[in-house]
Amino acid sequence: MLNLDIFLSGLANGLLIGAVYALISLGLTLVYGVLHIINFAHGATLTAAMFAVLIAYNVFGIDPYLAIPLLMPLFFALGYAAQRFVISPASHGDDSNGLLVTLGLSIIIENALLATFRSDTRSIDVPYAFSTIEIGNLFLSLPRMIAFAGAFAVSLALWLVLARTDTGKAIRAVAKEKAGATLAGIDVDHIYAVTFGLSAACLAIAACLLMPTFLVNPRIGNTFVLVAFTIVVLGGMGSIAGALIGGLFIGVVESLSGLYFGESLGQIGIFLIFILVLLLRPTGLFGAKG
Repeated sequence: MLNLDIFLSGLANGLLIGAVYALISLGLTLVYGVLHIINFAHGATLTAAMFAVLIAYNVFGIDPYLAIPLLMPLFFALGYAAQRFVISPASHGDDSNGLLVTLGLSIIIENALLATFRSDTRSIDVPYAFSTIEIGNLFLSLPRMIAFAGAFAVSLALWLVLARTDTGKAIRAVAKEKAGATLAGIDVDHIYAVTFGLSAACLAIAACLLMPTFLVNPRIGNTFVLVAFTIVVLGGMGSIAGALIGGLFIGVVESLSGLYFGESLGQIGIFLIFILVLLLRPTGLFGAKG
């Protein structure tokens, strides 16, 4: 039986990492909600962003958190360009083609990273990597607390963009009725590209928040995207609120599973939940029924 302090520590750390999982999932669910495809290049894009953080720190001496205002617009532009000039022209309006194109991009990105960085696992050495904050009897990781706050700030900013700006209203219109949005004068191709750009920007921020405490290799994104896909299914495909709540829940499940079953089996609870959701409620907690 676990000590109460150990249980509470596991719960708190699960919430902290869960917020970053939610941030990774936001981009995945946003693309699905608007374009109605699963972006198979999501994990590879996250890996590329993590290597960009590594380069910014090792070559230019830029702290991972200070790299956010540099990498966020860069990856927005890359995501926009990928959708506007590669995915959209190659898919010819067919969603199944879009899936194949993103899968192809994922393979290209991953192999380019392997060719450049080999298969070595790398990390950055920041002075605050092992810093903790004491709250009562709990010792919480400072970088993970910063990541938690950053993930919530980005989630709030994304919600404000979607709810209060003209671009956000156009994104919601395209997601709801593409043909009607076109008749209303909305440039659907531009909105699709903006959506991909926002997804990539979220991944760039997530990479900056992850790198102080995580390792990176050319295949690390696949690990995160499996968890992100579980979160999206749990919360409901296309649901922003579902991704946020699902991310927190999955973070707690992973943390407590690691405490009870051991670190190597920490993700067993995640995939048990994934199977149960598919069996009992395939639309997810917040997903709309077809």
